[in-house]
Amino acid sequence: MNIRTVAVYSKEDSGAFHRYKADEAYLVGEGKKPIDAYLDIENILSLAKRIGVDAIHPGYGFLAENTQFAERCEQEGIVFIGPKSKHLNMFGDKIKARTTAIQAGIPVIPGSDGAVEGIGEVEAFADEHGFPFIIKASLGGGGRGMRIVRESSELAQNFERARSEAKSAFGSDEVYVEKLIENPKHIEVQIIGDHAGNLLHLYERDCSVQRRHQKVVEVAPSIGLSNDLRERICQSALDLAKSIEYVNAGTVEFLLGQDGEFYFIEVNPRIQVEHTITEMVTGVDIVHAQLYVADGSTLFGPELRLPKQEDVSLHGYAIQSRVTTEDPENQFMPDTGRIMAYRSSGGFGVRLDAGNGFQGAVISLIMTRYSLKYRRGRFRSM
Repeated sequence: MNIRTVAVYSKEDSGAFHRYKADEAYLVGEGKKPIDAYLDIENILSLAKRIGVDAIHPGYGFLAENTQFAERCEQEGIVFIGPKSKHLNMFGDKIKARTTAIQAGIPVIPGSDGAVEGIGEVEAFADEHGFPFIIKASLGGGGRGMRIVRESSELAQNFERARSEAKSAFGSDEVYVEKLIENPKHIEVQIIGDHAGNLLHLYERDCSVQRRHQKVVEVAPSIGLSNDLRERICQSALDLAKSIEYVNAGTVEFLLGQDGEFYFIEVNPRIQVEHTITEMVTGVDIVHAQLYVADGSTLFGPELRLPKQEDVSLHGYAIQSRVTTEDPENQFMPDTGRIMAYRSSGGFGVRLDAGNGFQGAVISLIMTRYSLKYRRGRFRSM
């Protein structure tokens, strides 16, 4: 696309792959911990202004869903390549997201009306809906601040654990309660919209293979859906997006129960790690579309020329397997050290999206602490 790119990196990521792929790369957060370096909004924006960056792509994590960051980009005249800040705010809080889905007529899991104020409200929910149910943090994600309650003896302890973990991870101990859907399929629908009100879904991904609430293997499209059910789930995602005039890329996530009923759970208002398999089966380059939409192009205009909804088709299946530095002989705990030997997969139809996977790369302790939740962010200058 002839766009010059600028990467940012922390001191610990000095040898990271993305640094050497960009036209320019700059150290951020000198003297700070890596996570703090990548979350330093003012430092990053100061650098962006100094070197003449026009737009910022926040990547998968860190500031990708940070409302303050999107608003500050807008204030500084820098394009944030993502949804509107109001949508980040709406979907950064699971209670707000749930309310939005209800207003759009999308089925949701039976749950509390907003946050629960104390254990008494949780006990009242148990009396009305029975066990099992799940206590969830209102903010954040990645499985943190979530506790399953299967009987009354677990209620008090799990309520306090969920609140404590939510407070530690997200700065808020606000939690809510939902009925537990046993052994569900985790189905997510890729959507993309433009500023002219056009919206497309690019069908679904099945992300049911997880460990500790973290996705490990994803498949696109799901092999477990009938055409009718696929259409209903994808249309629900589109209806929700249309009801709020969603812009740029996002993912609407659902749980599919064994009874065939599906329920909205959340929206990830950003590009996701597993977007690659959707690209493989639809032929649509989602990041490419993100950049054009952020620059004011429409989905069906001369720059992007995406197909109309009825013409979006699926071609075969794609599977993503995540490879992380974990020790399978030690309960899959994060592992550290230098990668002495590395052989990547390859061949026809194989796509590799690598981070620090190369011979000689040093995986530090701080990298492994966040490897399951966060991914490297970067600038894209337009």
